[in-house]
Amino acid sequence: MSYSDWFRRLASGRGANEPGARKSVLITAISAALVVIAGVALLLAGPGKSTFWATSVAASHQQNNAHRTQPAAALQVTSVTPGSNSGGVNGTAPIQVGFSAPLAQNSPLPRLSPSVPGSWEVDGSSATFMPATGFPEDTAVTLTVPGGSSGIRSAAGAKAGAGGLLASDFSRSFTTGSYSTLRLEQLLAQLGYLPLTWTPSGAAIQASDAADQLAAAYSAPSGSFSWQGGYPSVLHSLWSEGSNNLIVTGAVRAFQSEQGLTMDGAAGPQVWSDLLKALAAGHGNSNGYTYALASKAIPETLTIWHDSREVLQTPANTGIPEAPTVDGTFPVYERLTFQIMQGTNPDGSTYADPVSWVSYFDGGDAVHYFDRGSYGWPQSLGCVELPESTAKTAYGYLSYGSLVTVAG
Repeated sequence: MSYSDWFRRLASGRGANEPGARKSVLITAISAALVVIAGVALLLAGPGKSTFWATSVAASHQQNNAHRTQPAAALQVTSVTPGSNSGGVNGTAPIQVGFSAPLAQNSPLPRLSPSVPGSWEVDGSSATFMPATGFPEDTAVTLTVPGGSSGIRSAAGAKAGAGGLLASDFSRSFTTGSYSTLRLEQLLAQLGYLPLTWTPSGAAIQASDAADQLAAAYSAPSGSFSWQGGYPSVLHSLWSEGSNNLIVTGAVRAFQSEQGLTMDGAAGPQVWSDLLKALAAGHGNSNGYTYALASKAIPETLTIWHDSREVLQTPANTGIPEAPTVDGTFPVYERLTFQIMQGTNPDGSTYADPVSWVSYFDGGDAVHYFDRGSYGWPQSLGCVELPESTAKTAYGYLSYGSLVTVAG
């Protein structure tokens, strides 16, 4: 009987009494036939080829299993902006961290110290911090990317349930820059603490917009300064746009006096904070701007300008040759309506004289009233002495931070 006849008989069910038995016989026969066919193929191929076929099948099986169980590759930090140990960084700029693979949707996020209001945004393989306001000037900032089992995880790692992690914590630091002196001048001008006005080139920054105001503190907007009319050229010569100068120092002292701060003339963090608050509240210089010039040309005089107008010119006395009044420009740092002024005369004797309407501007030198028979020539021990009739007027204008120039 041929193989074909035998299979036909199995298919027809002859030789079996029940339908279930026929099906069982059929399946058994087919399985046996497949085994025989595979064996014949291996025998025909030869010993070497049959071994290669078996090995290939096993390798393919192992690769498929490995593909199903291999964990995602370890996550790496590829970039950080600002760069490590960077200085002079704009504290309002975004902070970006790049990774070697897209992050999981629910992955933990980097941390910043000190912390400031803001939010992290994840886009594929990068995470960006957008500050709501920003970091203050001259601040050391540390970025930490958490690692380990509870740290940053890639999207592939989250799907596989394993791998895709940053091996350990990753940290980088940078330092923010200093606020712009030009912006300081702009704010002081806007608040009336300078003898100049400032006009922005474009749309003015809203005084109440803290984020934009802080950004401008790092990078001043464009604009132009213009002198208020009436001030003398000697005051003009003290001005230097965008750099520290005596006019700015005096203005900062004036602002500090109104805010109850230490009058050191330096624009530190508290000065900047209060400047922005004053701008938002519309609290300008309540004293106005005053400048005084003591001329040692005979007859000696003191001239005062206030809010761009000359308001006083009076005879004055400056120091004798043995105790001269030093030339230069100085901001008023102390004011007293009355005191007993004490010191030593050039001959070694001491004095204790009552004086009034006192405005100190350089060490022990002050503008004040002192009773003399005449005025207009050197008689004092360094102070600028005025008649009683004009001393009180001068005192009313010379507020803290007002500049006094002595010119010989």
